Amino acid sequence: MERDTILHRVRTALGRTANEAPAEPPPVYLRVPDWSLEERIRRFTEALEALGGRVYRAGGTAAVQEIVWEILAGRSAIVSADGLSGIPGVEGPYHDAARIREAASRVDAGITGAEYALAETGTLVLLAGPAEPRLISLLPPIHIAVVPVARLLANLDELLTKVPDPAAQTSAMVLITGPSRTADIEQILIRGVHGPGEVHVVLVDSETG
Repeated sequence: MERDTILHRVRTALGRTANEAPAEPPPVYLRVPDWSLEERIRRFTEALEALGGRVYRAGGTAAVQEIVWEILAGRSAIVSADGLSGIPGVEGPYHDAARIREAASRVDAGITGAEYALAETGTLVLLAGPAEPRLISLLPPIHIAVVPVARLLANLDELLTKVPDPAAQTSAMVLITGPSRTADIEQILIRGVHGPGEVHVVLVDSETG
């Protein structure tokens, strides 16, 4: 069947004629639940811990440092520029790609911030860049994220209202939902194969924390 015949039949089925401009697409529908901050914290905690992650609550910098120190329990770590600094024994932040790669492949944990977190799914949102290299959240076997509660959004729809064009802000918007999980053909679930096997999130009550 000739191409023109096929296209004619398609246009006829759609009720259109040749050279007719396509109709305007329908408006984007985004649904953002009206959840209080405490409801968002509760939902985020339940969603992430259901997937094997851990959530902690801190009131400020000193509390964050204590929680992170307890999570590490003497293990080594590297911190991103947006993550937590000032903990003895924690390396970084580094700004040289080669040095970040070397450290991230060697240490036990990566400590980062997060641009946002999504309550509905327990998801961390990281906008990759010089201040937040992807390797720090992906390569070490443990990922610790420090997130102010002010950055806790309801769901993916609300994220798209905050970041409608991710490509204009970052080369990669990374969404992390719990520890890495992989299953083979026998459906045997294994953690930590393609990313951290542990994910810890410290929710901080103040932005300065």
